[in-house]
Amino acid sequence: MSKLKIWFNENKGKIKAVITKWIMFVLNPRFLLCFLIGWLFTNGWSYIFFALGTYFKISWMAIVGAAYMSMLWAPFTPEKIVTLIIAIFLLKLLFPKDEKTLKVLNDELAKAKESLKNRKSKKADKKTDL
Repeated sequence: MSKLKIWFNENKGKIKAVITKWIMFVLNPRFLLCFLIGWLFTNGWSYIFFALGTYFKISWMAIVGAAYMSMLWAPFTPEKIVTLIIAIFLLKLLFPKDEKTLKVLNDELAKAKESLKNRKSKKADKKTDL
């Protein structure tokens, strides 16, 4: 049996718990609303421009929408990350009393900070050992 299969079998419960937690977070109606608004800020306007420009034969609007949409499909655009950041900001702004969702965010932020600290300390330890 490969090492990956062994690792997966040992951590199946943890993986299931993490996936379930993130699915519940992402499918939360409040977060979906904030994500939709964030998507409209980053991408949606270009689709609307393209559709309206094409329908009403407004060439500049269709060109601007199509140009921005073509840029979005390039692999180096950070729009997905920006959309997520805007959605989280809007969630905190519009729904400050949604403690359950905000707790998931704060817990994940704390885990990320702790992981970053651990990586930095491991690198520092490796440098001192050399």
